[in-house]
Amino acid sequence: MAGRINDDDVKAVRDAVPIDAVVSEYLQLRNAGGGNLKGLCPFHDEKSPSFQVSPSKGLFHCFGCQEGGDTIAFVMKIDHLSFSETVERLAAKAGITLRYEEGGYNPSHQRGERIRLIEAHQAAAEFYVRALESPEAEIGRKFLAERGFDQDAATHFRVGYSPAGWDHLTRYLRGKGFSDKELITSGLSQDGRRGPIDRFRGRLMWPISDTAGDIVGFGARKLRDDDNGPKYLNTPETPVYKKSQVLYGIDLAKKDIAKASRAVVVEGYTDVMACHLAGVTTAIATCGTAFGNDHIKILRRLLMDNGSARVIFTFDGDSAGQKAALRAFEDDQKFAAETYIAIAPDGMDPCDLRLVKGDDAVRDLVEPRTPLFEFALRQIVGRYDLETPAGRAAALDEAAAVVAKIKTSSVQREVAVQLAGLVGILDQEFVVHRVAQLARWARDKGGDQGDRGGRGGPQGRGPRGGAPQQTAPAPAPAFSGPALNLRSPAHRTERELLKLALQKPALVSPAFDAYGVDEFTAPPYAAVRRCIEEAGGAEQGIADDRAYLGAVLDAAPDNTVRNLVTELAVEVFHGRTIDETYAGMHLVHVRLRAVDRRIADVQSSLARLGNHVAPQDLAAAQNEVWVLQQYAQTLRAHGAAAL
Repeated sequence: MAGRINDDDVKAVRDAVPIDAVVSEYLQLRNAGGGNLKGLCPFHDEKSPSFQVSPSKGLFHCFGCQEGGDTIAFVMKIDHLSFSETVERLAAKAGITLRYEEGGYNPSHQRGERIRLIEAHQAAAEFYVRALESPEAEIGRKFLAERGFDQDAATHFRVGYSPAGWDHLTRYLRGKGFSDKELITSGLSQDGRRGPIDRFRGRLMWPISDTAGDIVGFGARKLRDDDNGPKYLNTPETPVYKKSQVLYGIDLAKKDIAKASRAVVVEGYTDVMACHLAGVTTAIATCGTAFGNDHIKILRRLLMDNGSARVIFTFDGDSAGQKAALRAFEDDQKFAAETYIAIAPDGMDPCDLRLVKGDDAVRDLVEPRTPLFEFALRQIVGRYDLETPAGRAAALDEAAAVVAKIKTSSVQREVAVQLAGLVGILDQEFVVHRVAQLARWARDKGGDQGDRGGRGGPQGRGPRGGAPQQTAPAPAPAFSGPALNLRSPAHRTERELLKLALQKPALVSPAFDAYGVDEFTAPPYAAVRRCIEEAGGAEQGIADDRAYLGAVLDAAPDNTVRNLVTELAVEVFHGRTIDETYAGMHLVHVRLRAVDRRIADVQSSLARLGNHVAPQDLAAAQNEVWVLQQYAQTLRAHGAAAL
């Protein structure tokens, strides 16, 4: 059983290690006045610093979550250590030899688990570094040299080599007094048929440290073709290593990140090395996992989220890198810092870029930056044909859903305005409102989702007075898009015109049958229009309205559309007098909106192309706009007679 640490030694440790020096290993501290320092609390999420440190008193306190105490209490809480483990760790920093009240000092029995695992990793790192000098490690040295890293670089980053034998490290650490249980728990060894064997064998080794600088794991790179393992093998999850909570290079970069209020996120160990050697000393990388919430928390504490803070992602230009960028964008709003993306020419990563074009190219890479949100939206929009209304609508649907996730309304609006420009939609307010609507739906998603399926009834239900709807899962609807907004004049008019076509086809024929599906902006209404077309048109209903409605219902691709057809066929009209004038008014309004949309589409295409449009194409587009404008004037002047 571990002995009790001498009280005088505990006091000596507490006095010897300044609290501001310890806290600064985890977060950036700034002057708070009165001799105190402040920073973002590491124990709860906050946007403005309420965490204060008093170096003169050796205490910390958070006015947000009420955590407080001395240096020992801080380390105990942030690293989840026991009191004894914390004192031992701080004593090692201060060079103090501890005395124990019950018997002599026995490191193998009296040090806590975390301390023992950290010491095992430190010993392993030293072993790997020495092994890199062996004849067997020539393949590792060659790997580094081919990527522009000399011996000094390997020494600076403590790169090592794991021998190809079964248990070289295991036997070495046993000789250092570590038990088999400790070696298995640390992830340095794994169970073999005859006992523990080395987890990493014949690989180049990078030590992974936490923010405090303690080695908690390793990243291992395959070197030989006969190695059947993955290209990169990382330490498994252990009591000290959580891959979602570590950033490679953070121990080397943290001071410069805090000083410059800038962090550069790259994808691999060699990329971090290349950046640092090129002078970009704020570079860090994730360890075999996507950049996530816990990584953001680490950087936020260092950046302090001040107005000038920057986070630059340097993902590869390939599809995997683009996906990584989109994932990062989803978490973008969790930073108060501005986020950017930098992609090297030809899709090179920083390591390759340094090798091919030198250090200056790496430094230049992170300077001309593209806002991450802009890159992410361009990736989405670029998948669609923006020359067609359908393509623009689909691009807007997908991109607007992403923008709607931005919680800060002012930022959401600003990005929505820029999205309108990317898609080529002149009506910026339309896009802003669309994004805001999607955001509201997301907030209210716990409520009734009836309207989401696209049915246009005021309550989103089946036929009024009809039998209850079946609860069995229905096939996927034939349309996609947001719920109908019956406060929208366009949607109300389209709905009323469809009701006329189904209930009083004689009033809208033959003009209605010349209307295209794309003249109905609501996807559910476009689906009903398509059903009428497939049933032979509204004129079919003049002679036999029952057979006509049956044909329209038969043309419905699923129950969702079928229910909407039934609903529209029985719903009461809004007007008091349903005659040719009423029908003509709705025919004209739907057509006018379609004409205005087409004019806007052509003009937005011209605006997007700018000076790159050919003269003959420009003339043709301008002529089309003129013709459409004349038609719109005629419709407004003469109504249904101009159809």
